[in-house]
Amino acid sequence: MVHSEDQATLDAVFAALSDPTRRAVLETLGERSLSVTELAEPHGMSLTGFMKHLRVLEDAGLISRTKAGRIVRCELSPQPMQEAAVWLSRYEKFWTGHLDALARFLYQQEETEWKNLPPPPPSAPRSRSAGTTPSPRKKSGAPGPSRKR
Repeated sequence: MVHSEDQATLDAVFAALSDPTRRAVLETLGERSLSVTELAEPHGMSLTGFMKHLRVLEDAGLISRTKAGRIVRCELSPQPMQEAAVWLSRYEKFWTGHLDALARFLYQQEETEWKNLPPPPPSAPRSRSAGTTPSPRKKSGAPGPSRKR
């Protein structure tokens, strides 16, 4: 059972990850820490709007901000994502087991159907030649309407 504090953390992480801009920020920060201005530049939005995204990420614990003089730098904090991955892994085990059972069932169904198929009807004798004969060329139809200029 997930405790209410843990549940609130998971909710905040998944809410933060639900936005493509925030996922892109996390991906960028996975490579190195950057200033807020450097992070905002490729997203084509106002700095005020971008700061709202950073606040959501920070509230979820996914990033940390440090200030050196007038420059605010952001850095990835991976711990909340690791906790979310642990939570998801329980359901991955559940679905993997169910999908494996489904695959076994479908394989069994396919085998049963294959064995119960009626024999194919007798066909005309086939040529022993390995080559194929090209189909005759189709004749062209009547010309279509022409454009008047």
